[in-house]
Amino acid sequence: MSLLSPTKPASNPALGPAPGNASAPGGESEAPAATPASPTPRLLAALREDLAVVVARDPSVRGRKEAILHPALTALWAHRVAHRLHGRGLRIPARLLARWARRVTAVEIHPGAVLGRRVFIDHGAGVVIGETAVIGDDVTMYHQVTLGAVGWWSDNKRPEGDRRHPVVGSGVILGANATVLGPVTVGDRAVIGAQALVNKDVPGGARVLAPTAVIKEPGRRPELMEDVFTVIASAGSW
Repeated sequence: MSLLSPTKPASNPALGPAPGNASAPGGESEAPAATPASPTPRLLAALREDLAVVVARDPSVRGRKEAILHPALTALWAHRVAHRLHGRGLRIPARLLARWARRVTAVEIHPGAVLGRRVFIDHGAGVVIGETAVIGDDVTMYHQVTLGAVGWWSDNKRPEGDRRHPVVGSGVILGANATVLGPVTVGDRAVIGAQALVNKDVPGGARVLAPTAVIKEPGRRPELMEDVFTVIASAGSW
């Protein structure tokens, strides 16, 4: 089953533009391009790639045997299987497997989510990926990343089949506690900094950085920082 083949074509239009972002005669802007996730190799080949990525990107891992114990790898492998079950209409077994993975890894990935190849989730604790999310190849995300919807009060009003979760292009980095909400598109090779909140489309190659804390020394007022990079730089996590 291709990673671009959504579980329910009507409810997971993988890389279609978000509502209100499609080009139109009225001059509305088009959503930034995001490279589709490449077709899935056979399951064992995909699992081997996932294992190799942990060794390559996590400096604390010394080899494949140690990489097998990486908690986020367990969640990712479980999702590879659950997504296939979900795509075959076996929704309850897929949900049970996702539930087990969440319990043992603290990573919650809906079986309907589409994940590309060589996705790396570092640490993994608190990561949430929603049903209609689509993640491209070679994406790196850190702990507490959320690819979520904006809320039932809005999503229940969407037409049947509309996407509710983000599309993340290939080569994107999502820092710790980054939150991307709604049917937005994050273009290829963008960086979403730690603790950044995104609810609009992000062009490819862009940097979205959350403000850092201002240090106040005892007995002194906080001073304005003139270095713009200091002001807007993220707490960092990559």
